[in-house]
Amino acid sequence: MSIDDFRHEAMVETPSTNIECFARARAGDDGGNLWITAIRQTGGRGRRGRPWVSEPGNLYASLLLIDPAPMDRIGSLPLAFALAVYRAIRAVLPTGGAPLEIKWPNDVLIGRQKTCGILMEAELLPDGRRAIVIGIGINIAHKPDNPLYPVTMLSEHGSSCSPDELFAHLFRETADVLRDWDEGRGVAGVMAGWRAAACGIGEHITVNFPDRSIGGRFVGIDDNGYLLLDEDEGARRSIAAGDVFFG
Repeated sequence: MSIDDFRHEAMVETPSTNIECFARARAGDDGGNLWITAIRQTGGRGRRGRPWVSEPGNLYASLLLIDPAPMDRIGSLPLAFALAVYRAIRAVLPTGGAPLEIKWPNDVLIGRQKTCGILMEAELLPDGRRAIVIGIGINIAHKPDNPLYPVTMLSEHGSSCSPDELFAHLFRETADVLRDWDEGRGVAGVMAGWRAAACGIGEHITVNFPDRSIGGRFVGIDDNGYLLLDEDEGARRSIAAGDVFFG
């Protein structure tokens, strides 16, 4: 897979670039590998349905993939995208600033403040194909007023890039990471890149689930992208999903 395998359609406004990608898939888009960007979203969403600030000046982009890998390999895909986003943001930040890191599973942080949200959704199409859409929102000039987590934006860290400039880097980095990921066959190499950018390995964390919370030492991730936690009680746990808090 190379950069020439991807397409891009730019929109002025849409309720959601993810919704737009799924509409194209249902309408019979047969190639996938379609990026849709928008200057403004009127109904952007984050993880678990949380609203995401969608004013002009930030980057809003979604990528439509059709059957990108067998379903048992899909779990690592959001982490692969986080690595691509991390590398794209790194390209537009001045050197010597606050640390740029990835917080499990796929938040990109600057100085431990969130600057990017990644939302992956899937839908089984009537013809049996599976559409995977990865939506990415990056705070460049705006950030939420009442965030659940500490947040920041690129303009607070000396970056004057435009959404188009940042997307050009993201377009290239995603093609490179997906080539290395190789339909999930190259996940070990991609996860090695993720670990090199990881936030908080070795630190004490709390992982919140809908019904409970557990604490322990963040050991790292396995090659499937699962979080490895040495619980305070002593057992090692492999975690597929949860909200992570440090300290």
